[in-house]
Amino acid sequence: MGIQNWSDSVVLVNLSNEPDMGEELQTVIEMVATDAGLDVVIDFSEVAIVTSSSIAKLLKLRKVLYDNGRTVFLSSVRPKTKSIFNITGLDSVFNFVEDQFIALASLQMVN
Repeated sequence: MGIQNWSDSVVLVNLSNEPDMGEELQTVIEMVATDAGLDVVIDFSEVAIVTSSSIAKLLKLRKVLYDNGRTVFLSSVRPKTKSIFNITGLDSVFNFVEDQFIALASLQMVN
Protein backbone atom coordinates (compact mmCIF):
# COMPACT_ATOMS: atom_id res chain seq x y z
CA MET A 1 0.00 0.00 0.00
CA GLY A 2 1.20 3.45 -0.77
CA ILE A 3 2.41 5.85 -3.40
CA GLN A 4 6.03 5.76 -4.54
CA ASN A 5 8.01 7.82 -7.01
CA TRP A 6 9.42 4.93 -9.02
CA SER A 7 11.48 7.32 -11.15
CA ASP A 8 11.44 10.96 -12.21
CA SER A 9 8.57 10.21 -14.57
CA VAL A 10 6.72 7.24 -13.03
CA VAL A 11 4.53 6.98 -9.94
CA LEU A 12 3.76 3.50 -8.61
CA VAL A 13 0.56 3.18 -6.58
CA ASN A 14 -0.17 0.07 -4.51
CA LEU A 15 -3.87 0.61 -3.87
CA SER A 16 -5.57 -0.19 -0.60
CA ASN A 17 -9.15 -1.34 -0.28
CA GLU A 18 -11.97 1.13 0.25
CA PRO A 19 -12.26 3.60 1.92
CA ASP A 20 -8.51 4.37 1.66
CA MET A 21 -8.53 3.80 -2.10
CA GLY A 22 -10.41 7.03 -2.79
CA GLU A 23 -7.97 9.09 -0.77
CA GLU A 24 -4.96 7.50 -2.48
CA LEU A 25 -6.42 8.13 -5.93
CA GLN A 26 -7.16 11.76 -5.03
CA THR A 27 -3.54 12.20 -3.91
CA VAL A 28 -2.30 10.79 -7.24
CA ILE A 29 -4.66 13.07 -9.20
CA GLU A 30 -3.18 16.06 -7.38
CA MET A 31 0.36 14.82 -8.05
CA VAL A 32 -0.14 14.45 -11.81
CA ALA A 33 -2.02 17.75 -12.01
CA THR A 34 1.02 19.42 -10.45
CA ASP A 35 3.65 17.52 -12.48
CA ALA A 36 2.55 17.03 -16.09
CA GLY A 37 5.49 14.71 -16.82
CA LEU A 38 4.30 11.71 -14.81
CA ASP A 39 3.00 8.32 -15.90
CA VAL A 40 1.17 6.17 -13.36
CA VAL A 41 1.12 2.44 -12.61
CA ILE A 42 -1.67 1.34 -10.26
CA ASP A 43 -1.31 -2.08 -8.65
CA PHE A 44 -4.69 -3.61 -7.72
CA SER A 45 -3.31 -6.80 -6.11
CA GLU A 46 -4.75 -5.87 -2.67
CA VAL A 47 -8.08 -4.60 -4.03
CA ALA A 48 -11.18 -6.77 -3.72
CA ILE A 49 -13.79 -4.39 -5.16
CA VAL A 50 -13.98 -0.96 -6.79
CA THR A 51 -16.77 1.48 -5.95
CA SER A 52 -18.37 3.97 -8.32
CA SER A 53 -16.59 6.79 -6.47
CA SER A 54 -13.19 5.20 -7.11
CA ILE A 55 -14.06 4.51 -10.75
CA ALA A 56 -14.90 8.21 -11.11
CA LYS A 57 -11.51 9.11 -9.62
CA LEU A 58 -9.75 6.67 -11.96
CA LEU A 59 -11.49 8.33 -14.92
CA LYS A 60 -10.47 11.77 -13.67
CA LEU A 61 -6.88 10.56 -13.26
CA ARG A 62 -6.89 9.13 -16.77
CA LYS A 63 -8.21 12.42 -18.19
CA VAL A 64 -5.50 14.50 -16.48
CA LEU A 65 -2.83 12.09 -17.72
CA TYR A 66 -4.29 11.92 -21.25
CA ASP A 67 -4.44 15.73 -21.46
CA ASN A 68 -0.72 15.79 -20.58
CA GLY A 69 0.16 13.08 -23.11
CA ARG A 70 0.87 10.58 -20.33
CA THR A 71 -0.59 7.18 -19.47
CA VAL A 72 -1.88 5.01 -16.66
CA PHE A 73 -1.55 1.24 -16.39
CA LEU A 74 -3.77 -0.87 -14.14
CA SER A 75 -1.96 -4.01 -13.01
CA SER A 76 -2.80 -7.17 -11.08
CA VAL A 77 -6.54 -6.59 -11.36
CA ARG A 78 -8.45 -9.57 -9.97
CA PRO A 79 -11.03 -11.21 -12.27
CA LYS A 80 -13.96 -10.11 -10.09
CA THR A 81 -12.76 -6.51 -10.13
CA LYS A 82 -11.94 -6.67 -13.84
CA SER A 83 -15.52 -7.75 -14.54
CA ILE A 84 -16.68 -4.38 -13.19
CA PHE A 85 -14.56 -2.66 -15.82
CA ASN A 86 -15.86 -5.06 -18.48
CA ILE A 87 -19.53 -4.55 -17.61
CA THR A 88 -19.19 -0.77 -17.62
CA GLY A 89 -17.24 -0.77 -20.88
CA LEU A 90 -14.19 0.74 -19.21
CA ASP A 91 -12.00 -2.19 -20.16
CA SER A 92 -11.37 -0.40 -23.45
CA VAL A 93 -10.57 2.90 -21.72
CA PHE A 94 -7.79 1.70 -19.41
CA ASN A 95 -4.56 -0.17 -20.12
CA PHE A 96 -4.57 -3.45 -18.19
CA VAL A 97 -1.40 -5.48 -17.66
CA GLU A 98 -0.66 -8.67 -15.76
CA ASP A 99 1.59 -7.11 -13.12
CA GLN A 100 3.38 -3.89 -12.21
CA PHE A 101 6.70 -5.10 -13.61
CA ILE A 102 5.23 -5.45 -17.11
CA ALA A 103 3.77 -1.95 -16.79
CA LEU A 104 7.07 -0.47 -15.63
CA ALA A 105 8.96 -2.23 -18.44
CA SER A 106 6.43 -0.95 -20.98
CA LEU A 107 6.91 2.60 -19.75
CA GLN A 108 10.70 2.28 -19.94
CA MET A 109 10.46 1.20 -23.56
CA VAL A 110 8.28 4.21 -24.43
CA ASN A 111 10.30 6.81 -22.52
